[in-house]
Amino acid sequence: MAKILTIADAVTLEVVQELLEREGHQVRVALDAGAGLELARELSPDLIICDGTSPQIDWLEVCRLLKADSLPFGNPYGERDSFASRELASAYFVLLTTPQQFEEVQELDAPFDDFLFKPIVKQELLGRVRAGMRSRELKRELERTQQELQLSRDRIVHSEKMSSLGELVSGIAHEINNPITFIYSNLTHVQSYATDLIALLRLYQKQVVNPGAEILQKQQDMEVEFILEDLLKIVSSMRTGSDRIRQIILSVQDFSRSDRSGWQLFDISDGLENTLLLLQHRLPAREGRRDIKVMKEYGNLPQVECYAGQLNQAFLNIINHAIDALEESTQELKESESVKFKPVILISTRVIDAERISIEIADNSLEISEEITDQISDQFLMIKPAEDSMALGLAISYQIIVEQHKGELKCLSEAGKGTMFRIEIPLRHS
Repeated sequence: MAKILTIADAVTLEVVQELLEREGHQVRVALDAGAGLELARELSPDLIICDGTSPQIDWLEVCRLLKADSLPFGNPYGERDSFASRELASAYFVLLTTPQQFEEVQELDAPFDDFLFKPIVKQELLGRVRAGMRSRELKRELERTQQELQLSRDRIVHSEKMSSLGELVSGIAHEINNPITFIYSNLTHVQSYATDLIALLRLYQKQVVNPGAEILQKQQDMEVEFILEDLLKIVSSMRTGSDRIRQIILSVQDFSRSDRSGWQLFDISDGLENTLLLLQHRLPAREGRRDIKVMKEYGNLPQVECYAGQLNQAFLNIINHAIDALEESTQELKESESVKFKPVILISTRVIDAERISIEIADNSLEISEEITDQISDQFLMIKPAEDSMALGLAISYQIIVEQHKGELKCLSEAGKGTMFRIEIPLRHS
């Protein structure tokens, strides 16, 4: 049944209220425009019936205020400088009028949705209410479709960007991989040659008891003993560094892997590790924030049949969101408290049953936006157009996990204790 607000004189209110309540509608009444606007803010009605024949009610001003995108509380009937929700703008507005007055109303270009002549006939009133509710439902369906189309467009644009970026990154990583592999493989020989040359030089030092003045001067200038001790350390450091570069390149190649070959078996733990490696630069301490510690509790997971590149993208979006939440929490704390705050991200995986696994990404941020929590918990709200990259990232993660992989994505949050994103996906595509 509908929530209906009636703004009219006492006699009209009594008739309308009795007729509508018999049909099971929730009816609220107001005798003047000011009280009507206050009730509209409180109730967010589906339908508003306003008496245009009463001299005490400026129905035209009421209609224009309610149909505007926002309703100023302080102008002219409210007390606060705030705004009502867009729900008021979508309320179906029915004007009570007379045939004579209606000719004048038509010339005003007023934004009401329907009209009803006085004296009120029961069947006409109920018919207007039914038509209004159907019109409101169709309008919402249209808005929902438009939002779905907009989000689909955003997803397609984002996916194309990520696909192009993935191909570019993969190509660059391939080009870097060739020279770094050459350097890495040759460092083994450099280390071996340096070891042999140092051994030979030590042998010469033992055999040549009285070297000439020129040799002694050169040893002193070169600090030969320091060089002999440090040379192998330098080679070892270069080997460690090049090995690190190789690991990053391999992770980038794996993260940006193409999904054009379709569904494939994938190790979730590898995907999470590759994602963390790419986000490593965001974890060290910054001004006003300590290091973000990442704790991992990986279960013994079987390989999952999935689109690996897209799952990696979902992991990246969610972990990025956790890092953002921790940084915002730190900024909201006082300086003395932020120094003590230890930001933590916990990633855990486990087998749920023979058909599903779960991935939980939790942080100890102080709070989370209720809008994001609602979006993750409610599929309908997820189709709202994203106004920033974070919301779009979560919306795309929802689409990847829920719509494409037939899994679940939930957000659980408790103020002061942190936020957890729980992902559940099937082991096999069906």
